[in-house]
Amino acid sequence: MPTMNAYPQTFAYAPRCMGSVASLLLLAALHGCGGTQEPVISVSKITYTSLDPVKALNVPAELRMPRGQKLPAVVIVHGSSGIDSRGISYAKELNAVGIATLEIDMWAARGISDAAGRPKSVPETLPDAYGALKFLAVQSQIDSQRIGIMGFSWGGVVTMLSATAPYTQQYMAGSGLAFAAHAPNYPVCWVYNRVPGYAFNSFTGARVFLQGGDLDTYDLPDTCPKLALSVAAAAPPGVLRVKMYANATHGFDRSEAAVTISDPFSHLGKGGEVLMAPNPEAAALARTATVAFFLKQFGM
Repeated sequence: MPTMNAYPQTFAYAPRCMGSVASLLLLAALHGCGGTQEPVISVSKITYTSLDPVKALNVPAELRMPRGQKLPAVVIVHGSSGIDSRGISYAKELNAVGIATLEIDMWAARGISDAAGRPKSVPETLPDAYGALKFLAVQSQIDSQRIGIMGFSWGGVVTMLSATAPYTQQYMAGSGLAFAAHAPNYPVCWVYNRVPGYAFNSFTGARVFLQGGDLDTYDLPDTCPKLALSVAAAAPPGVLRVKMYANATHGFDRSEAAVTISDPFSHLGKGGEVLMAPNPEAAALARTATVAFFLKQFGM
């Protein structure tokens, strides 16, 4: 059963005044950036039940709830390294415009501390994402028909696959639930429709907004745009939109120091080293674009 702690933290904070004119106008219009009333966010550490049919997994998560009723919400899914700076940076900006967030910890649910122990395939963690959808849908403050999902790398792949009809039917059949919008960041575009379990050709119809960097060595600079073109014939019009950032590596929206990792899924599946270096300018643009995407999809 889902559980919430008995003493959620409630506090006020001022949303960060982002640098671009568009983002300043967006936050100023909705919350008065640097001006009037600061949003009050209730923060709760909760656990919910994964929909894994084999393992009984209780997934820890952080639920961040702005004031209001029938709020839209976004599930945030981490990458292979686990929870880091990315999730909270997007959560705070989504919260600032009245969108609840649930950042889930799939690795803690499995007793994993880092990428070395991650599951063999991303589809193994899809039940965690759909379990989060089910959990949010029964919260009294949440609008069950306006729940989106976003994620980074591994979490980006989760976000992509949860836009497909077969996986959604597998885990949510009879519930009337499906994610309303998907925002994957650098979701290893070469794997789709090439590797078993990663079919991306039958869709729920919810919009997918994919963001990546041209220096991402999991893919080539044109891999993600070509994916969008390849699925256009089978997808509803405009279901997949891609935005690529110049001079941006895999994980460009991390604030941690640059790091080089080795991953067998990189370099179009040949394996090898992957540089993850922060790009603050691209990160700010990506956060602004993500917020704008969810605002549009939620009709806000």
